[in-house]
Amino acid sequence: MSTLPALDPARDALRKHILQHSLKTGSFTLKSGRTSNWFLDSKQTACRSDGILLVSDVALAMLPSDIDAIGGLTMGADPVAFGIAAVAATRGRALRSFSVRKESKDHGVTGRIAGALQPGDRVAIVEDTVTRGTSLFEAVEVVREFGAIPVFITVIVDRGGTCEAMAAQAKITYQPMLTALDLGYEYGS
Repeated sequence: MSTLPALDPARDALRKHILQHSLKTGSFTLKSGRTSNWFLDSKQTACRSDGILLVSDVALAMLPSDIDAIGGLTMGADPVAFGIAAVAATRGRALRSFSVRKESKDHGVTGRIAGALQPGDRVAIVEDTVTRGTSLFEAVEVVREFGAIPVFITVIVDRGGTCEAMAAQAKITYQPMLTALDLGYEYGS
């Protein structure tokens, strides 16, 4: 690993937590089928109380003030969205949270949205780790079909480097909390 870039104190604290708890090295086959010598299990940060506080510190500093709801595709987005919404509430900021199911439910509350999302909401789409962005943009489409407006996307770690261009094409602001480069790795490696 090379020398790590300087970050603001909140992002640096999150990076240290990720490096300690979420980064695994070895030989891994990624979801894309490619192999890599590093893997991120960001849920090891998002599902720890100290970790989700660090995630929330970074996310709440970057989230636009007019966001009504936060969520994304289950499972990767769930601890991130729910944790940020809970921490936001302790700081006087109301954010509703939701999940996008992987497939529609045909009983009870039907459809792919589960949670407190409402039509017309301005939405932040979140994820734990992203490489290609397919989960993020699947969530974007489901939220749009529901009648809410995705305006911001963030992830704990962007390891692929392609989401910024995809978000720009979709006219959605994209700001990752950390990138592969912040962890000392090249995009897509």
